[in-house]
Amino acid sequence: MALYENGTPFESRIIDLGNEESRASLVRLWPLAKFPVLRDEALDSTVPETSIIIEYLDRHYPGATPLLPMDPADALCVRLWDRFFDLYVQAPMQRIVADVRRADGDRSPQGVSEAQALLRTAYGMVEKQLEGKIWITGDNLTMADCAAAPALFYAETVVPFGEEHTRLQAYYRRLLGRPSFARVLEEAMPYFHMYPYSEKLPAQFRPETPNA
Repeated sequence: MALYENGTPFESRIIDLGNEESRASLVRLWPLAKFPVLRDEALDSTVPETSIIIEYLDRHYPGATPLLPMDPADALCVRLWDRFFDLYVQAPMQRIVADVRRADGDRSPQGVSEAQALLRTAYGMVEKQLEGKIWITGDNLTMADCAAAPALFYAETVVPFGEEHTRLQAYYRRLLGRPSFARVLEEAMPYFHMYPYSEKLPAQFRPETPNA
């Protein structure tokens, strides 16, 4: 989303972790074999982790949309909400999704319940934060909104937003309508059928069910 937001030219490489050769190409860059990883041949730099990649691009290849404010206090707020969406929205959502993929005997109802409670708490905090704001930290889209978009897209399928979350719901609709995120979702559509809660995705992204 950050790359598309600024029209940053890049070459996308899909890594198949189940393919030894494909996985090895990632391990050579980043031995932890986690993605995304950015390889910048022009500056001979290898940059892992989404937030760090976005800051790196903002510094070395700035675009029309500064994703991290120049003011230190504003930048700190953006970093906080970037971490917030990763740790308190994305992580509990993934915990719920991972649980449904386990065998019945390995599932953890208590773990799922705790993750659901954490998501509801996070939603309430986002609702309060959005008061008087268009984006999560103010009038301008930032790195924090890039973190919010995918986290909320999936989290809403496992713990729907409540009627009391009016600002959050409006914010989510703005994210869905942002051209950079819409492009990301369009590219992801071929894989949505693999998501266990695909039937709860927004209608335009649900995989088509063949007629019986």
